[in-house]
Parts: sequence; structure tokens; C-alpha cells
Amino acid sequence: MFLAWREIKRNKLRFTLITGILLLVSYLVFFLSGLATGLQNLNRESVDKWEADAIVLTEESDKSLYQSLMGVEATGEVEGDKIAVLAQLSAIVGNGEKKQNVSIFGIEEDGFLVPSVTEGSPFSGDNEVIASDALKEDGFALGDVLHVSSSDEILTIVGFTDKARFNAAPVLYADLSTFHRVKYGEAAELNSDRINGIVIRTDGDLNAITSNAELEVIEVETFIENLPGYTEQNMTLTFMIYFLFVISSVIVAIFLYVLTVQKISLFGVMKAQGISSWYLSKSVIAQTFILAAVGVGAGFGLTLLSGRSLPSAVPVSFDLATMGLYGIVLIGVAIAGAVFSVLTIVRIDPLKAIGG
Repeated sequence: MFLAWREIKRNKLRFTLITGILLLVSYLVFFLSGLATGLQNLNRESVDKWEADAIVLTEESDKSLYQSLMGVEATGEVEGDKIAVLAQLSAIVGNGEKKQNVSIFGIEEDGFLVPSVTEGSPFSGDNEVIASDALKEDGFALGDVLHVSSSDEILTIVGFTDKARFNAAPVLYADLSTFHRVKYGEAAELNSDRINGIVIRTDGDLNAITSNAELEVIEVETFIENLPGYTEQNMTLTFMIYFLFVISSVIVAIFLYVLTVQKISLFGVMKAQGISSWYLSKSVIAQTFILAAVGVGAGFGLTLLSGRSLPSAVPVSFDLATMGLYGIVLIGVAIAGAVFSVLTIVRIDPLKAIGG
């Protein structure tokens, strides 16, 4: 460690460049991880809000809430500690000044799917809705009258709730009768028993929830993974992060190898004086650890600082545990990149290195 630190202080510019590259790579990794987490939340916030164990959809729906359609009488064929029916549709709503894509959830007024209200009050009458607070950032407010695309119904925002987005769209919560009027219009009464799924809370065996072959019980996490684009989006960002790990390792390996080659004669002299290859190798590893730790630490701090200045429209959410894990991996791959330098040091012949 002594030798490593002395050399770093003596060649500040050279090692500052290496640290700077590690800083930029780690900054990009941390930012991508925050973007991945933020985009995940955009898709699953409202589902996590259910605090449910499973959802029951029709077997032919291919695990898609949009494609599932059943009668409310299906609840009689489902068992669970708590059961709540759910109807869903996508629409565009406007308040006269702003328009926004939303997902409308039709739920029971006394069911556990009714969200806690952070502002205003829960819906209690016809055509009243609780809205995701994401809509406040887009210019919507309590008391706004909403015009719904492809419907003559007018909705009124009576409350806001936090963390309520589904497939990246803010959610509007309404009672089932309001939902059916919005979706079916004049045919609402004929379709008043139509729902898309049944949400389950249970401590029992999920396989015992229903014996109806036309219904499928899906764990909540599996349901989320099958949301349109969710898995593909996460895999893309994850692969980008993994490639950055490889790139980081290669960059460090190249820099340290070049530096090692430039010092072959010096290492030869030191080995001729009795300094072991093990000691020199430890110095290179220690040097790499110091550079990586400083670069990754600076990247970590810069990422958190950048996160504070980003507008709310940017879907970034930093998970400190994940960032910490990625930081450790970055330091690890940097040290792995130093292996080539270590092998070079071990193979140095003192007599050849000093020109003997």
C-alpha cells in the first residue's frame, strides 16, 4: 500500500485520468440503475399499492389484464382471505387546458383496493374519482372536471393519492358503476357485471384459490413481469449496465498494463534487489483499489447530486442498496482488470529487464 500510494502522489496527472474514467463509467452505471428503477416504478406503482398476493384473470388472457374479461359472479368460484374485483381501461382525459393518458380502475367502494388519500377525500358519489398525484404535476387539481375520450361521461377529481401509476400511466380510481358508464355508455346497465380481474390477498396455497379451468391464478410479481414492455425494458437497461462493467474492466486493464510495461526496467531493478513479485503485485492491486474506490465514490456522490437537480418528469429513482452493490462490482472488475499487469510483473526476468 505504501509503494502504491507513493507512486500515485508522484504521478498525479496520470492516475487522475484513470480515476476520472472510472468516475464517468460509475456515474453512467449508477444513473442507468436509477433510470431502470424509476421506469420499473412507473409500470408497477399501482400494483404494489394493492399489497396483494395474486390476481385471477381468464385463462385465455395470456396474463394480461387488458385482455381478461369475466362476470362478477366469478368471485363465487374464488377463495381467499380478502377478495376485490377490478375493472380497467385506458383513456385520455382533459380538464380544458391539459390532456393526459390515464388508466381508469373500477373498484368497489368498500374494497381494499381503495387507495389512501393524500389530498382531498375518497370518492363517495357518481362520477367522482381519486387521481394519481402524478396528474398534479401535469396541471390537474382538486375539483377539476374531466372529459373522457370516447365517452360522454364527465368525471370530477375529489382526491389525490401517491404512487399510483400503471404501465406508466397515472391511475384514476372510480366506483364500478362510474367505470361502467364511462366504458359502456348507454349499455352500462347491460354490462354492469363485467370486470377484468379479481385481486387476492391470502396466506394459503395459491393453487387452491380456484378450480375453474377457465380462470388462471397469477402471482403478482409474475403479473407485473408480463405487463407490456416491462421485462424487455428492464433487460435492455440491465445488459447496458453489464456491458459497462466489462468496459470498465478493459479500460483499467489497458491503462495499468501500459503503465506496467513502461516500468519493466524499474520492476527488474527492484526484483534484483530482493523485492518479491508478490509484494509488487500487491502494490499494483492496492493501487487499483485506491483508484477504483475514489472514482466509484466520486461517481456515487455525483449521481446523488445530479438526482436532486433533475426535473420530476425524468423517471429516475435511486435504490441505495443496488447502487452500493454495483459500486462493489465496479471496484471488483477494476481489480480483475489489473490481473494482466500482475502477470506481467510475475514474468519479469530481472537480468533481461535491466539489460543484462
